[in-house]
Amino acid sequence: MFEKVSEVFLWDSFIFYFLCPIQIPQNMKIIAIGRNYTEHIEELKNERSDAPVVFLKPDTALLKNNAPFYHPDFSENIHHEVEIVLKVCKEGKHIKKEFASRYFDEIGIGIDFTARDLQDKCKAKGLPWEIAKAFNGSAPIGQFIPIKEIRDTQNINFHLLINGELKQKGNTSMMLFDFETIIAYVSNFFTLKKGDLIFTGTPAGVSKVSIGDHLEAFIEDQKLLDFEIK
Repeated sequence: MFEKVSEVFLWDSFIFYFLCPIQIPQNMKIIAIGRNYTEHIEELKNERSDAPVVFLKPDTALLKNNAPFYHPDFSENIHHEVEIVLKVCKEGKHIKKEFASRYFDEIGIGIDFTARDLQDKCKAKGLPWEIAKAFNGSAPIGQFIPIKEIRDTQNINFHLLINGELKQKGNTSMMLFDFETIIAYVSNFFTLKKGDLIFTGTPAGVSKVSIGDHLEAFIEDQKLLDFEIK
């Protein structure tokens, strides 16, 4: 998917992206997609949906610049879910799929932390599960890569290491709903604004994190996110 780093990145601009703090505007929103990888649907014994499963996180869920994640006291079973993240570059609503690629210009990686014990309780009662997904710091994000640096957005490899061990890996070709389908769908309900982030779903391999864990997330061989659980 990527060519060699020396061919893809001008080293000055490459270093610039990785040294500068992540810039996200205030009053942005995080739109997240669930059940977008078949094996993840199966591992949680969920049902496949004929449309993207959508939920929101507030800006207070955002965790950036490799800041540590502080394990909340209200859950004993926080799960990691590594995901490709799109950064919206201009405002739009009711976007047609054929124009959707014009509405994001950077791709990154993030973690959708989930309080699985709370989510299971909410689901069993037929209740919304925002408290399990949208809590403070539940959306760590790494550095972003300009879309122009990516040859094929439908063939992006990504993976997550915890304490040096491979925990999750995926490829965007495995997604049930691709980037353009997601943008077209969610823009029917929410106006997309510059700086909004879209978490596009997680592959199989989710599991519990613990205090002291070290998480590293990669797109291809580029480490874009590196932080600890405290």
